[in-house]
Amino acid sequence: MPIPSTGRIIAIDWGEVRLGLALCDEGQILASPLGTLTRRQGKRFPMPAFLESVETHHPVGIVVGLPLTSEGEEGDSARAARELADLVGRRTSLPVELTDERMTTARVLSGIREQGGSTRGRRAEVDAHAAAVLLQGFLDRRRGSSV
Repeated sequence: MPIPSTGRIIAIDWGEVRLGLALCDEGQILASPLGTLTRRQGKRFPMPAFLESVETHHPVGIVVGLPLTSEGEEGDSARAARELADLVGRRTSLPVELTDERMTTARVLSGIREQGGSTRGRRAEVDAHAAAVLLQGFLDRRRGSSV
């Protein structure tokens, strides 16, 4: 089931420790950082905290970043992201789509540096912004393909 073309979407930028979250507006025009979820090493996805975000923002769908290798292939991280997408889809009963997340964090880091900022001690903020870059790319591609 595809994500509807109107209504909020939550994006998850997959990571081993931190998962960036982003949210778009009802018209699916602009993505904004929402925050991060943190899991302890070797522990499961922090589902209760994620479900709280779903309850608060009432999204119509979820986008999960697929961390492909630089060659575009799937490794262990991509398999874990696919498992996460399946899990959040089952727990929320919302449509879930995967999208390539390569270079999202690098783009955010580059933007911070270009503006003369420091990334030191800002990993959570960077991950939330990476999720927004991921979601914005998803939204832009959808708009471009429907024109």
